[in-house]
This record gives sequence, structure tokens and C-alpha cells, in this order.
Amino acid sequence: MLGVGLIFFLAALQGATELFPVSSLGHAVVVPALLRFSFRQSDPAFVPVLTVLHLGTAAALVVLYRAQWARIVSGFVRAAVRGRVTGDDERLAMMLVVGTIPAGLIGFFLESPLKTLFANPRLSAAFLVVNGGILLAAEHVRRRDERRLHTSRADRRHPPGDPQYAPVEQLTLRSALIVGLCQVGALLPGISRSGVTMAAGLVAGLRHEEAARFSFLLATPIILAAGLLEVPDLGPERPTAAIAAGAAALAGVIAYASARFLLRYLRVGRLDPFAFYCGALGAAGLILIP
Repeated sequence: MLGVGLIFFLAALQGATELFPVSSLGHAVVVPALLRFSFRQSDPAFVPVLTVLHLGTAAALVVLYRAQWARIVSGFVRAAVRGRVTGDDERLAMMLVVGTIPAGLIGFFLESPLKTLFANPRLSAAFLVVNGGILLAAEHVRRRDERRLHTSRADRRHPPGDPQYAPVEQLTLRSALIVGLCQVGALLPGISRSGVTMAAGLVAGLRHEEAARFSFLLATPIILAAGLLEVPDLGPERPTAAIAAGAAALAGVIAYASARFLLRYLRVGRLDPFAFYCGALGAAGLILIP
């Protein structure tokens, strides 16, 4: 079984990185290897511990968007009863359903082979570099579109209120499905769930803050379901209930603070710093991990 100190270290790391576009799984695999911790990612307790910590992160997201989740659930029920979508909350509920399906199906059917990747820190480091490239590419596309929008408005060929800046609720179901397909990449350690979905949201025409909001809403059902489905099968290597609850709570508190910070930052900031960070950490892992 993993030591208590290591479990709480992983909890803090999980909380700080799960909602940032830098891949918490990648950090959980690469950082201990870089620090030469005396455990292996193939340890049978490793995945159970990460599973418990994800429950804390999911709880943080539910608390963060508790009012909106209440409206989304009500909207889903109304749409299911009426057989049609008539409002923003109902539309957002349908988009979340559509966006959740791809990662849910692939994660369910490919669970075992995907878990074997957690035992390869160098592969995770390489995926971190790829994640950085995805973020940079999304920002490049976003800046190009912004320049085109600015030019078209300057030429008076484009009216104010361009759909380039539409809120999440005005995304098409096709765009929601594409963002959901991108979420599949997060099943690989080193590819960030929030990173790839925010990147897809930016390309679909959302502002940075709106892309983050949709990313967090989309991640909640997947993270929560994965954790709840794994808990009954944790096996003898599970941490004790007290340790698991304490670690999950720590991860949840830090994740909540991280999400609040990121949402404020993205009102004016971009994803480039996170991209450079992922590239640097991934390169360090490739160079320094034997």
C-alpha cells in the first residue's frame, strides 16, 4: 500500500492540476518519477488511490456549479418529458449528454489497456509535450480568427454580436459532440481533459472563460462516474476510509480553488503559459527519467 505521505502528496498534486489544462494523470505519473519516489506507477494501489482522489475533484466541480447543475438537471427532465428542447438549460443538458458519450464508451471498453499506460512515465512525458502543442495550436487558430473578425468588422462587412463570441448555450450539438470526442484524448496520461476540451471550445468559437465553463461541466459526469464505478472494485490495496476521505477532501478543496483561479485568469489570459509549462515538464521527463 502507498504511504500516507505519498497519498496526500498525490492528493495535492491532483487537486492543483486536474482542472488546469496540464493533465493531472500526466503529473501523477511523471512528477513522482522525476522526484525519484520509491514507488512504481504499476503499484496495484496507484490507480485505486487516483480513483478516490477524482471523487474529490468531481465534488469540487459540483459545488462550484451547484446552481447551474440544478438548472441543467431540471432542464434534462423537462426535455425528456416533453420530447423536445425549448430553453437554454435544456439545450445545455442535451449538449452535455452528447459530449459525454464518446469518452464514456471508449473509457468503458478500453479501460484495461489504457491503465497499462500509467506504468510508463516516459510515454506520459511525451504526451505532456503533445498536450502543450495542442494548446498552442488552439491559441494560434483563435488568434487567427480574432484577426479575421477584427478585419471584417473594420471593413463593416460583419455586424456586432458575431457568433464567434457566442455563449456555451448557443453551441451546436455537432460542436458539442466534437468537443466530447476531444475529451477522449484525456484517457491518455499526459493529455489534459480540460486542455483538449478548452482547445476545442476555442476553435468552436467560445471565449476562453466560456470554453473553461463548458469543459468543467462536461468533465463532471465522466470524473464522477469513473470514480463511483471503480470504488467497489478497489481491492485490498485501497487506502483506509479515513485516509481516503481526507485525501479526497484535500484534492477537492485545492481543485475548487484552482478552478476559481483559472476562471478569473481566463477572463483576460490565454492558454500559452500552460502550453509552455507542459512542454518543459514533458521534455524534462524525457531527458531525466531513465
